[in-house]
Amino acid sequence: MWQRGRMHSAPVDVDLALLGGGGAASLVLAALDRHGVRGLRVTVIDPVHRRGQDRTWAFWDRPGGDLDPLLSASWQRVEVVTPAARRVLDLAPLRYAMLRSAAVYERAAAAERRLGVTRMLAAVDSVHDDGERVLVRTAGDAPTVRAGWVLDSRPRPPARPGRTTWLQHFRGWWLAAERPLFDPGRAVLMDFRTPQPARGVSFGYLLPVSDRYALVEYTEFSPTLLTGAGYDAALAGYRDLLGLDSARLTVREVENGVIPMTDAPFDAHPSPRVVRLGTAGGATRPSTGFTFSAMRRQADQVARALAEGRPPVPPPAYPRRHRWMDAVALRALDRGTVGGPEFFARLFERNAPERVLRFLDGTTAPAEELAVMSSTRLRPMVTATVGDVAHRLRDRLRPPRPVPAVPPPVRESMIRPEV
Repeated sequence: MWQRGRMHSAPVDVDLALLGGGGAASLVLAALDRHGVRGLRVTVIDPVHRRGQDRTWAFWDRPGGDLDPLLSASWQRVEVVTPAARRVLDLAPLRYAMLRSAAVYERAAAAERRLGVTRMLAAVDSVHDDGERVLVRTAGDAPTVRAGWVLDSRPRPPARPGRTTWLQHFRGWWLAAERPLFDPGRAVLMDFRTPQPARGVSFGYLLPVSDRYALVEYTEFSPTLLTGAGYDAALAGYRDLLGLDSARLTVREVENGVIPMTDAPFDAHPSPRVVRLGTAGGATRPSTGFTFSAMRRQADQVARALAEGRPPVPPPAYPRRHRWMDAVALRALDRGTVGGPEFFARLFERNAPERVLRFLDGTTAPAEELAVMSSTRLRPMVTATVGDVAHRLRDRLRPPRPVPAVPPPVRESMIRPEV
């Protein structure tokens, strides 16, 4: 009866609709509240109301920002480890920070209440933009929404295939110890002593939030996922490599994830009044899979624009020259002309850590970028550059190829978290 009646009922009019309610939308809501945006009719449309600890973000920034009260931990000094050396990096004036999802969702919920946001627990069936308003049709009993602007953070494939397509895929264990075992002042950013895949890069890292609780994670940059048993074995091997006694540890939580690493373009502004955010809006750095910092910038740019009465259309997440450098680096890694551990180790060995991190965030000046890129081996990069140009020319001449889908994370595991 409701479905039949809904076909003839008027759509719900709003000024702003957020499609998807995860990290990107939560950051937007908090930014709207922080910038004092009031009087807008805002709705969030998502089939799930996000709560609790469903993921962890790690990023670098300067202390004193709006996220400081929400952080689980932060580190001024981190380690980058290779089979040949262990480097301790002083990140000042930056720091490496950990943010867990529950705090982000709680802040977004508080912002929702202050902003008078409505929420629809429904999937989106279709989005039609006529240039004046956007009609969002939903599944189930939720009404149709007519919005002035739509911010869409749902996962989307790129606009066309990339020349190189990898995945950042990972599994992490939250480990609890019965007595002090971890050093909260010592975080491992990248540890390349893990067995390297035949095609790709792997590393582990250790992020302790206290002397008895830490996140230990195994990450791969490669074209294909592992099995659940494969992730467990890799994590157990890295735990042992760190000298952690499994008999003294309990797995409290397990985290899994997959993030695209590709030079394929994402269409961040597919129609006049639809804007995509997060990975779908180009926030993921192709050469590393890092996303959070750009996603946070997008949220702030959207809120600032709305506060000033401007269209909520953020600029590209990364400069065009950075996307080109990422395409070259990805190609060199994929073709094996440079090794992953060597590539990242040289970046940190030959540059100030703060410059490398700003480079990875896309906030460096061209002169700094030349210094960073000159620290890599020249011949493999020239070879990758020539190959990238040739591949671009071939792409213009051949028919379009299908865009590969990003697979869901592998969740089956032999490990059952204890609570």
